[in-house]
Amino acid sequence: MIRRSSGLSEEEESDEALQSGAKPQDEDRRKDSFTSAKFDQKRHSVTLDRRKVDKNSPTSPFMQNAPLDPTKPYGAADKQKMTDTVTESTSSPKMPDPGHQIRSRVRSPWRLSLLALSTTCLSMLFVFWIVHSFLTRQLDVKGCNNCGMRPLYVKMSGFDTEHTRFASKYSLYMYREGYIDNDEFVRGVPVLFIPGNAGSHKQVRPLAAEAAVYFHEHLQHDKDAMAVGTSRLDFFTVDLNEDITAFHGQTLLDQAEYLNDAVAYILSLYHDQRRSRRDPKLPDPSSVILVGHSMGGIVARTMLVMSNYQANSINTIITMSTPHARPPVSFDADIVSTYKRINDYWRESYSQKWANNNPLWHVTLISIAGGGLDTVVPSDYSSLSSLVPETHGFTVFTSTVPKVWTGSDHLSILWCDQFRKVIVRAMLEAVDGRRPGQTKQRAERMRIFRRWFLTGMEPSVEKTLPHKEPTTLLTLEDNSNSITSSGERLTIRGFGETGKPKAHLIPVPPYGTPGGSKFSLLSDQPLDGSGNVQVLFCSVFPLQPGQSNAIFAMNMDLSGSSSGSTRLACKNTASDVILLPASTKVSKYSFDEARPFSYLEYSLTDLVEHQFVAVVDMAGSPSAGWVIAEFSDNVASQIIADVGLYRLLTTGLHLRLPATRPMVTDVTIPAMHSSLLAYKLKIGPHGCGEELFTPLLRQYLSHPYESKYFVNVKEANINLHGIAPFMPPPLRDQSLSNGVSLQLWSDPTCNASIKLSLEVDIPGSMGKLVMRYRTVMAAFPIFVIALVLGKQFAIHDETGVFIAFGEALDLCLRSSLPILLLVMSFLATSMVNSKAASSSGMFHWRGNATETVIDYTKNDFLLGSQDSMFWILIPLFGLVSVGICVLVNYAALAIIHAFCFVYSSLNARPAWMRNDDRRYVMDRIVSHL
Repeated sequence: MIRRSSGLSEEEESDEALQSGAKPQDEDRRKDSFTSAKFDQKRHSVTLDRRKVDKNSPTSPFMQNAPLDPTKPYGAADKQKMTDTVTESTSSPKMPDPGHQIRSRVRSPWRLSLLALSTTCLSMLFVFWIVHSFLTRQLDVKGCNNCGMRPLYVKMSGFDTEHTRFASKYSLYMYREGYIDNDEFVRGVPVLFIPGNAGSHKQVRPLAAEAAVYFHEHLQHDKDAMAVGTSRLDFFTVDLNEDITAFHGQTLLDQAEYLNDAVAYILSLYHDQRRSRRDPKLPDPSSVILVGHSMGGIVARTMLVMSNYQANSINTIITMSTPHARPPVSFDADIVSTYKRINDYWRESYSQKWANNNPLWHVTLISIAGGGLDTVVPSDYSSLSSLVPETHGFTVFTSTVPKVWTGSDHLSILWCDQFRKVIVRAMLEAVDGRRPGQTKQRAERMRIFRRWFLTGMEPSVEKTLPHKEPTTLLTLEDNSNSITSSGERLTIRGFGETGKPKAHLIPVPPYGTPGGSKFSLLSDQPLDGSGNVQVLFCSVFPLQPGQSNAIFAMNMDLSGSSSGSTRLACKNTASDVILLPASTKVSKYSFDEARPFSYLEYSLTDLVEHQFVAVVDMAGSPSAGWVIAEFSDNVASQIIADVGLYRLLTTGLHLRLPATRPMVTDVTIPAMHSSLLAYKLKIGPHGCGEELFTPLLRQYLSHPYESKYFVNVKEANINLHGIAPFMPPPLRDQSLSNGVSLQLWSDPTCNASIKLSLEVDIPGSMGKLVMRYRTVMAAFPIFVIALVLGKQFAIHDETGVFIAFGEALDLCLRSSLPILLLVMSFLATSMVNSKAASSSGMFHWRGNATETVIDYTKNDFLLGSQDSMFWILIPLFGLVSVGICVLVNYAALAIIHAFCFVYSSLNARPAWMRNDDRRYVMDRIVSHL
């Protein structure tokens, strides 16, 4: 037996310690571990008291066996008694510990206060409202038709590592259309298609197929077109391995470097007689046309910034659904810096005073957006107003393009049959195979693109009539024509009533005459010579002795054999005809397959050298149709609604157009400029027994070029892409504050007034927040989580307890979060006011390139808007973020508990094993005692 220094055995010394009230050695060790910790005794009194063993407690096994004889060793009966005592003590009820209950309540991860619960419910209500509005309200109608093609892709295997270091990663292909392109030779003008983020090289097939078919079936047999340099298009495309360029700046730069090498290789093919079957009389191409979709358009612009760019190898860039103004997702610092570098280069280039100092002087850039149907990239980001002047590019929406008149989503803009026909015809007209650059000069290219992509009513579209020479000699007999009195309206119902052609003359009022400042003509007949009507602007042509009529390309003699005739030298207006969607009683959408209306519009400044407008009825037999022509005053046809945004939000706008109104009425509302608001428009009552056409409405913006048409209109959803959040200011003052204009064509022969009622659609406006603030909706929850996490750490530092998420959120809702949101709201308002006060003269063009005139980052903060009316969005986003954070928290808890349940189920053991473990533990306790 081992003896201690006290002279007692081990068991006797232990018994003596129990009789004297001393605590066991393990209890002393636990106490030492607590007392050695560097915490205040007051802060941990509950924890320490809970861990102490009260030696005076009657239930303590040590006190129940206190009167033991230290000299008497334990026997079997004593051990059994001790086992029963320990078992009884462990199963006996304990006094409730208040501190333990508080800690359990605070640490419960599922607990949520009434304030947090009510805030979450209100947040979810707003989230449901926003999502429901985004999915069901203020939606544009899809009108694109499908298209067909027979694609073949020829891989350019010669474009290997000798030409580019990315040959093992990317590939170059040439498109061939089945049954048309029977070889692999290059023959025409090179065009390179660049797919977008995670895009496929096969997305080139709609455009390339249409180009091949149209040239094969029409242009190659047109001698006039071939004489001016029209050539076929050789489409190339690149397989970029479906890289994610929208989220990684270096990938964007790698693709731009590869494509510059591809352009050099494509141009080299035309020098190789083994690969080229081009007319030897034509010069070899020195540039390539670029067509980019989505982020492919950014890659195209980046190519001109790269060090391996070959000068003048790119002069025309057409982009579709490309976010030019800012990156679609701003979470990657690399993509943000790359965007800044590209945009700064383009802005600095176009800010040069002299063309010789501008490396992009020869480049034209056209940006085409899909509109509200594009839910991948906000169409606001497609704007070029902050990058390129109007002389070198513009932004247009597909709903503006004649004969398209419909929006498109992010992918359908590639295969939309109506749109691909327009873009291919514009490209074919812009090319000129006789020039080394393979395209017409920049100014001519811009005129072509404006004519094909714009409505023709924009101020930037030039009228061809003043620049033409008279080509038609109109000879009239006294009884073969009718002259409309000055100031009267010409209305023709039906053609060919006399059985022979007849001319209707409208005198042109002198320049500056009140009441006659604009000429308008609308007809359901084509005016290009294929219909029953021709419109000519004429001047009296006196017959001189010996003068021949051979100087006119067309001689239109309506005088018969009469000697008393009048000769007029006339210009044809076919090249200035504006097409409008047909609006009849059966019309439903602007993109319906119906023959469009023909519309002419001239100001008096365009007609100063003319004396008459001749509307010639060319029908030889009675036929249906109508024409309305008039000179109108701008005062009567243009209305500027001087109302503020607050009035629009509260009472709306209500106008009544008189019965004696002009055929075309233009209502401009400067307060309607924000892309965050949607509106409801009602027009009525209208209609009469002999109505020539039903009201036709055009909603349009001057910058960017966005027009929407509503046929047979009674109600219309008005939404726009005007001044949008986070957009940089324009390169020049482009009058973005002019707001929305509503142009209404109505039948003036009905002699009935029309009422216009415009109101803000609050539920429909909620859905507009999704595309404009989707990044903010992702960033605000992070802000809320940071606040909650900071509160949790602050409580832990004070009490040593890490409270649950719901408890910390409740504390934030009662203190810091409302204060911070309020401060941010006031900050947003003050920033708008301060910038508005200092922005006078900001948008003036300066010739000095080194002088910083415009702050392009002024809209990058907070709400990104210069309108103080939207400060309410900050509390709204804070409220929505709280609900999102709560839902994410509970979803995470549910997932964790589900995994724990599955884990415990898979590792569960039978009851007999658990009983054996319990007996084993009790035996260890007894043996220790």
